[in-house]
Parts: sequence; C-alpha cells; structure tokens
Amino acid sequence: MNQRILMKGNEAIAESAVRAGCGAYFGYPITPQNELIAWMARRMPECGRVFVQAESELAAINMVYGAASTGVRAMTSSSSPGISLKQEGISYAAGADLPCVYVNMIRGGPGLGSIAPAQSDYFQSTRGGGHGDYHVIVLAPKGVQEAADLTYRAFDLADTWRMPAMILGDGLIGQMMESVTLPGYHDPATLSDKADWAVGHMDKTHRKPHRITSLMLDPEQLEQQIRDRYKRYAEIEKKEVLFEEKNCENADIILVAYGSAARVCQGAQQLAAESGLKVGLFRPITLWPFPAQRLEKISRSGKPMLVVEMSMGQLVEDVRLAVHDSIPVDLLSHAGGVIPTEEEVFERIRQIAGGRA
Repeated sequence: MNQRILMKGNEAIAESAVRAGCGAYFGYPITPQNELIAWMARRMPECGRVFVQAESELAAINMVYGAASTGVRAMTSSSSPGISLKQEGISYAAGADLPCVYVNMIRGGPGLGSIAPAQSDYFQSTRGGGHGDYHVIVLAPKGVQEAADLTYRAFDLADTWRMPAMILGDGLIGQMMESVTLPGYHDPATLSDKADWAVGHMDKTHRKPHRITSLMLDPEQLEQQIRDRYKRYAEIEKKEVLFEEKNCENADIILVAYGSAARVCQGAQQLAAESGLKVGLFRPITLWPFPAQRLEKISRSGKPMLVVEMSMGQLVEDVRLAVHDSIPVDLLSHAGGVIPTEEEVFERIRQIAGGRA
C-alpha cells in the first residue's frame, strides 16, 4: 500500500517531476512557487540530476530548450510575471517541437500585481502565450493530489506529442497542504534513450546529426510545418481532453469553474443542495484542449450556466463559444487575488434561480 504524505502543492509537483524522470530543472525564484524550486534544489542533486538556478527567467527557459533538445525531460516553473518573460522561449520550443514541462502558479496582475492567488493568466496559457501559431497542453489541478498526478502525466503528454505541457495552478494550490500518494520512479537515462529525434546519441545509433531549430525561412515550408502541427493538435483534441462533472444531469443551474475556483463551487453546490436547489458542476481539467464538445452536449438541457473564475472574464469566453450562446451564461468574477466565497456563489445561484424560475 502506497504511503500518503502531507505536502504543499508546490512540493508535490516538484517531487512528482523527480519521479516522472525529470533530468534537468532550471528556474528563477518568484513567489508563490518558491517551495517548488527549493525542493528541486535539494532533490535533483540527490538523484544525480541537473539543477540550475538561472540568472533570469529568460535564461532558465532557454536552458530548458537546450536540455530538451538532447532528449532529457526538462522543466521550469515560475509565476505570472516570470512566465511572461519565458514566453519567447516557450514559443521557440513549440516551434522546434520540443517536449518540456513548465509550471505557472498564477498571482494577481497585471504587472507585478500581488502575490495572492488568481486565474488571470488563462488567456495567456490557452492561446499559446507567445508569438506565432501554436498551442501548449494546459493541465489545471484543483488540489495537491491532482497536482502531483497531472505533473507526472504532463511529462508523458509532452513526450507523446512533442510539445510543451503546462501545469496551471495558483498561489492557493501551491501553498495548501494535503495528503498525497506519490507516483513511482522513472529512470531519466532510459527515457532519453527513446528520443530518437534528439541531438546527440550518434555514438549509439551511428546516424547523422539531427538539427533542432524553430527557424524556417521559406514561407511555404513554414506554413506546411504549422499545418502539420495543427493536424497533431486536432488529434490531441480528440484523445487528451480531461474534465470532471458532478450532478450536471437534471440540474437547474450548472456551475463551470477550474482549479481553486472549482473547490469553492463544490462548497456552494453543497449549500444549494441543502436548500433544495439542483446545481451541477462542470470542471475542465485540460484548459487546452478545452472540453467544448462535452460542455455543448450538457448545454442541450437548456439550463443556465454560471462561470466562476478569479479573473475578469476569460474562461467564460470559452464556455460561451462551446455552447454557441444557446443558453444564458452568467459570470461571477474576481481579480487581483480576491478569492470568491461559497456563500457568494450560492447567493448568485439563488438570484439566477429566482430570476429564471
């Protein structure tokens, strides 16, 4: 029987990355994810792997690019302003079809903002974030166990589809402590040997050197490469969508939320049940690919939806696109690091139920 351990979300992500076979971590400190980099500073040398505290976020992401080019499972982490600085390197990794994993523990913005939890990087995360046409896989945990599990999965997804994968959390998930069962160990050496596309390894394979770059000066060739990449994205949208739904059938109102906001909605859902209101909860786990088809199917009941998010209206746009504006979609939003309360969400549920009875 696997032992359960009490850990912070940041620590669980870090240890799960170690166990997933992360061979190289490059980072730069920023609140509220510093426990993650501190954990990696201790564990990676213990395991004989690479840890570098880079001189900047820009340096860290370019180190990830270099390590990933050799077939090593590489990782970085940061929080909102730091992730913004990494966007050029992430775009380069996407353009070179390099698998890597990065973590964003969102804090209130824009600018330096606050160090309180927020969800205001949703657009940046789900629309690529940097320059050019590309996507990254975005996984949004709601607690410590899921943070560990999704981190482990992120490395496999990045390798399978040869693209960056992102863990999108917030300061609340990073700092909260819950019991967690950690996954087993992968050996980084055996994983990198499988990367037959990577640079190096000529001594074993005797093949010609590989060249990894995002530069392609012929416009038609670049367009074809991008179209081929989007065919792969279409396959991901078919195969890798993750979501959780609870009591959505026969519900009078359906809540839609992810991450920390979804935990608040669970409490509001319970308050509603105690008052006799039938409230469902739909939680996207992959923010890209977004579970639009399932949400559209749920919307056929004609019942209204209430989107709860810690941003000024970003997730709600994907919800409205998914349901084709066929039903009322309301928004309860907060920004700057303010967290909604269960009572606040429940009161909005009552207002919607009363106004549309």
